[in-house]
Amino acid sequence: MNKYVALLACLLLSACQYLPFPQLTSSTTIGGSNAFLLGNNPHGSFTVSLKNLAETDIKIWRCPIDGGQHSPVQVKPNEQISVRVEKNTALRIENASAKAVDVLLKVKGDTGLSMGYQKP
Repeated sequence: MNKYVALLACLLLSACQYLPFPQLTSSTTIGGSNAFLLGNNPHGSFTVSLKNLAETDIKIWRCPIDGGQHSPVQVKPNEQISVRVEKNTALRIENASAKAVDVLLKVKGDTGLSMGYQKP
């Protein structure tokens, strides 16, 4: 009996590597002089891989949902960065230019995130 339990445990542990983990992929357009807010709701932590597909710089901020902002990052054209975002913190992607910009987002972790646009 113990051999069967051990065999079953090994099979379950081996199968865990094939479980789907939450992931979200999005190509997002942010209008001129606008910002995109990802995760402005209660949630767990998540990681974002972001690629700036535009010809201008964009700025990334971490914004706790109870107020404030911190950790600004300037992202140059065609640059790709990875950002770990804490629990109950939004990621704000600012486009200060007059032209619309495109970003490619790959989100891992908690993907139950609100998404919306906000004027700076």
